[in-house]
Amino acid sequence: MAKLKNCSNCGKLALLISALVAAPLLSLPFFPGEGRYWLSFAAPALASSLFGGLLCRFGRGAAGESDRQEALKRSSLTVLFAWLWGIGWGAVPFVLSGQLTFLQALFESVSGWTTTGLSVMDVTKTPGVFLLYRSFMQYCGGLGFVMMMVMLIPNKQAMDLYSAEGHPDKLTPNLKKTAQLIFAMYTAFLAVGTAAYALLGMPILDSVCHAMCALSTGGFSTRLNSIGEYHSLPIEAVTMALMLIGTTNFAVLLLLVRGRLRQASQVSETRFLFLLLLIFIPVTGLSLAGGLHMGPGEALRHGAFNVVSALSTTGYATMSYAQWPPLALGILILMMLVGGGMGSTAGGLKLTRVYLLLRIMGLNIKRRLRSQRSVEAPSYTKAQGKTRIDEALCWDTVGFTGCYLLLFLAGSLLLTLTADCGLTEAMFEFASALGTVGLSIGLTGPATGAATMLVEICGMLLGRLEIFIVLIGCCSGLQTLKSALKRHPGRSC
Repeated sequence: MAKLKNCSNCGKLALLISALVAAPLLSLPFFPGEGRYWLSFAAPALASSLFGGLLCRFGRGAAGESDRQEALKRSSLTVLFAWLWGIGWGAVPFVLSGQLTFLQALFESVSGWTTTGLSVMDVTKTPGVFLLYRSFMQYCGGLGFVMMMVMLIPNKQAMDLYSAEGHPDKLTPNLKKTAQLIFAMYTAFLAVGTAAYALLGMPILDSVCHAMCALSTGGFSTRLNSIGEYHSLPIEAVTMALMLIGTTNFAVLLLLVRGRLRQASQVSETRFLFLLLLIFIPVTGLSLAGGLHMGPGEALRHGAFNVVSALSTTGYATMSYAQWPPLALGILILMMLVGGGMGSTAGGLKLTRVYLLLRIMGLNIKRRLRSQRSVEAPSYTKAQGKTRIDEALCWDTVGFTGCYLLLFLAGSLLLTLTADCGLTEAMFEFASALGTVGLSIGLTGPATGAATMLVEICGMLLGRLEIFIVLIGCCSGLQTLKSALKRHPGRSC
C-alpha cells in the first residue's frame, strides 16, 4: 500500500496536540479540589500521542519530490488535519468532565483554538482549570500548530506548512529561528501583560487568562461581563494595548522591539490601522452619546475599547450591545469584517487586503479618468520594504474578498433561520464568528441551539484557516480517498 506523503508531519502534529491537551495537568496543584479532572486531560492526550507515534513510525521516508501544486495540496491537507485533530481532541476534556455536551464542547474547542472567543460555557460555574485551559487554547491557537511544530521539529516541508497556515513572512532566513523569535516576543508580552493586570488588582488566574486571550486576540474571559465587569479604566487601557500588540503583524512587532520606529510607522498596514481607529472611534463615541445619552467621556471610552476589540478581532467588551444604536453596531460589524494585521494572530479580511482593495478601486477610477499614455507602477510598504501591486496581487485580493463577503452573507442569512433573529443581529454574530472575533449580541450562549452552533463552527473554522486552505485541503483529501478506492475497489471505507 502506498504511504501518504505527509503522514510523518501529521504524526508530529498529533504528538504536539497531545502535549497541549495534557498541559493543564501541570496546573492542577494550583487548583485545590479539582484534581479529579486529571483523567479528562490525560486520556485524550494519551490517545493522540499513541496515534501520532504510529504515524511518525510508519510515515518515515514517505515525502518525495513533487511539483508546487501538489506540495500546496499536501500542505493544505496537513494543516487541515492538524486543526481538525486539535479541535476534536481539544473538546474531549469538556465532555469527559461533564462540563458540556459533545456539540457544545466541539463549539468551545473550535472557538478556543481559532481564537474566536464565542462561548457556550457559564464561566460563573466553570472550574478554574477549565478556565485556564480555554485561555491556553487561544494562546496556542494564535501562534498556530504548525508554527509551534516548526519551532521544535523543523523539516524539509516546514516552509510549505508554515505558509499554508497563514504565516506570510519569515522574520529571519532560518524558519526555526523565525518561529522561536515570534514565540519569544509573544511570551515576553504575556509576562508583561500578566504583571500589569496583577498590579492593577486583578486576581492572578484572571490576569494570566486575560493576558493570554488579549495577546492572541481571542477574547475568552473568566468573567460573565468580560472586561466590563472590572469597571476599571487602567485595566481597559492595558487590555487595549495587548489587543493592539496581538493584531499587529509579527514583522512590524520585530521592528518595534528593535527600536526601528520610523520604519514601522511607514508600513502601509500600520498607517491604515490607526487611520481606521482615528475615524471610527469618535464616530462610535458620538453615536453612543446620542443614542444612549452618555456623557462625552464615557461614550468615547466605551467607543474606543469596543472598536479596538472589534478591529483587532479580540472580542472583549465593556458593556452589552443589546441597546446600542444602529450606527454604532454597523461600525462594529464593519470593523469585524476588516480585521487585524496580516501575519498576526487576528482574523477578518485583514488590514492589508482591505487597504489593497481600496487602492485597487482608486487606481481603477484614476485609470478611467487619466490619459491612456500615462504609466503608473503602484506599490505599498511592508515591514520588509516596498512591494509592487501587480496583477497577481490584485486577483488574489479581489478573489479572497469576494469569497469572504459571499460567505458572510450566506452565514448571516442562515443565522436568521437557525437563531430566529433579525438580519442585523445575524450579521453581527456571523461577522464575529467568521472574523474569529468573539463579540456577541446575545445569540451565543449556554442556551444556543445546535443548528446555530454548527453554522458558527463552520464560520470560525473557515475564518481562521482563510477559506482556500479548507477548500484545497478538502479537495486533496477527497482525491486521496478516491485514489485509494480505485486501487482497492473491493474494500469498504
